[in-house]
Amino acid sequence: MLETRARAIFVDASATLADLAERLRRPDDPELRIHRDPDVKPQQLPGILSGAQIALIDHTALPVGIALRCEGLKHVVFLGTGARSYMNPEALAEIGITVHTIKGYGDTAVAECAFALMWSAAKGLARMDREMRAGRWLRTDGIQLTGKTLGLIGFGSIAAELARLALGCGMKVLAWNRTARSHPGVDFVGLDRLIKGSDVVSLHLLLNDETAGFLTRERIQAMRPGAILINTARGALVDETAMVDALRSGHLAHAGLDVFTTEPLPAEHALATLPNVTLSAHSAFRTPEASINLVEAALEHCRRIAIRS
Repeated sequence: MLETRARAIFVDASATLADLAERLRRPDDPELRIHRDPDVKPQQLPGILSGAQIALIDHTALPVGIALRCEGLKHVVFLGTGARSYMNPEALAEIGITVHTIKGYGDTAVAECAFALMWSAAKGLARMDREMRAGRWLRTDGIQLTGKTLGLIGFGSIAAELARLALGCGMKVLAWNRTARSHPGVDFVGLDRLIKGSDVVSLHLLLNDETAGFLTRERIQAMRPGAILINTARGALVDETAMVDALRSGHLAHAGLDVFTTEPLPAEHALATLPNVTLSAHSAFRTPEASINLVEAALEHCRRIAIRS
């Protein structure tokens, strides 16, 4: 064991991630302590991170004011790509803390969730399930997706996986991306054409200052009447009030949502009461395969940081 190795603490490990971190660690890895409690409040972090150079964070907010009290902290390894939902990487960099994110670990898992939400929305499965459990024999008319058009807003590796799945079941796929892309079987078009010409619109953008509220009321109104909206990216990409209004009016036939502006979703939230919404609890990435990829990547970040320290 090296005397100069960095000390790392996993601050909010679920039982699954904690067990994986213990199993996947190597004998020569930087010292890692695992705090086995996923319910951590930001004000607890200075105590949990006492003396640590590296914080592994899964879902706990790290405000700059709290980070200033974490003496010795130099690196944050955020377990995912959505660090901006929990911290301000630029502001942390200004006080000497580098934020590292992990890409690609759950691309297939998230794409499969988006695919499942799309099919559930098209067939009304969630609503029929709820009604039947309540003793009501509800039968709804579904939408046949074969031959329909899927529009992908943002085209990274998750969208590419979803395109593969959709093309395989006979859908047409349109895509729009802020930088030029190409992909077999996918027709890259302007944003207006995609919004107006898609039966299903699925969001695949990173959340930042430019994309917050990207799907505005005007863009929602421009969608094809009776379209389906899928979001497994970030809730804040959408004008949530406008989406609720479109669902209530029937302009949107259905929404399949894994992410929300406020998480956990409050029980009294409109999205929890609408019949034409299928909900999942920000769990698109939660598969054993993705979790292994995630933890292995986090440990590799720690190894690289330790070598540079």
